Amino acid sequence: MVRGLRWWIIGLVFLATLINFIDRLTVAILGPVIMSQLQLTNVQFGSITTWFLVAYTASQGVSGKLYDRIGSKRGFSISILVWSVAASAHAFARGLTDLRILRVVLGAGEAGNWPGAAKVIAEWFPVRERAFAMGIFNSGVAIGNIVAFPLVTWLQLQFGWKTTFLVTGGLGFAWLLLWWANYETPERHPALASDEYALIKEGRTAEPERMGWRRLLEYRQTWAIVLARLFTDPVWWLYITWLPFYLHNVRGFDLKEIGMFGWLPYVTADAGSLSGGYASGRLIALGWGVDRARKTVIAGAALFMLAGIPAALTGDRMVALACIACVTFGFQAWINNVQTIPSDVFPAGAVASVAGLGGVGAGVGAIVFTMTTGYVVDHYSYTPILLTAAVLPVIGTAVLFIVGGRMAAGTTGTTGTTGTAGGI
Repeated sequence: MVRGLRWWIIGLVFLATLINFIDRLTVAILGPVIMSQLQLTNVQFGSITTWFLVAYTASQGVSGKLYDRIGSKRGFSISILVWSVAASAHAFARGLTDLRILRVVLGAGEAGNWPGAAKVIAEWFPVRERAFAMGIFNSGVAIGNIVAFPLVTWLQLQFGWKTTFLVTGGLGFAWLLLWWANYETPERHPALASDEYALIKEGRTAEPERMGWRRLLEYRQTWAIVLARLFTDPVWWLYITWLPFYLHNVRGFDLKEIGMFGWLPYVTADAGSLSGGYASGRLIALGWGVDRARKTVIAGAALFMLAGIPAALTGDRMVALACIACVTFGFQAWINNVQTIPSDVFPAGAVASVAGLGGVGAGVGAIVFTMTTGYVVDHYSYTPILLTAAVLPVIGTAVLFIVGGRMAAGTTGTTGTTGTAGGI
């Protein structure tokens, strides 16, 4: 028996997320080298991000449905196999068309990580621990950003860009060996102690229930999650896409200073992941209802993201960076609790599907806002974009609360996975 096995399981999902972002960022970090080697223009190179986002958005919904149908073990295996093959194959790209195709395949594979993680957490954690487990998995995003820059740069300097893609793409294949050696559902895992199994199953009232997309879209809670993420997720994509450009072009940071300070928003994002998950779990442990605990932390996190207003208006570049760090802290605390809601509200057999639909909303919002940002920056400045991004989370949170109503087990009229619930 392995004590605390559920934490080892979420550790594997954390590693998958870290590898996901290393593979995603490798092409961006190597951008100047690839553009020179393949003779690409800035517009051509930028277009591959759009191709990635389109495939990533479409695949969120499909991947969620796939995970609910075939299970977490096989679902994760397919996702990471697809994206690792695509990541490695970048080494053999000969031009723009090859890169576009590979980014489409990469996006299709990487999208499965998020609905898959939501499903694993629903299977392996009691309700009061789910948001914290979500925080652990989501911290792979921030740490992946931190690790990718020195790792990819070192590999490029030592071995060249083609070998760099082969090495970073190969990380996923190594992870697959760990996954198949260690993952099973709680019902089938031979190393799970009986007392931990009882904790995991605490308050569950029924076996998982599968639900089709048409039925899921009949529930206001599904639409609340989709619309909230459509409004709010673009804030994260804004900063992970444009932050280096903003710091350099608007705030006067040179490359060395970006290297010295540009990682700070990712550290605070990691802190937001963990503290946001811990906070709602702690409130539930103190006797708060699930609905009230989640919404309290979500509302507080949205207020943190209003720090984008002073970030846009201050004349001090370090104050601006500190405010942006507050925004990324708030976003990760917000998203961890929102991503946990499907497992609070819907049966386990539908969790990945709902999470995938939420990802579709997030992707649509990200595509529209990313394209809008480019136009506004070219014709005006970053200021209206940062101000808009500060307000969007408040709108997204209001939509979540108003459209979703009370969100806890049993509020959809389906057989929920937990019996511990409570409203505001």
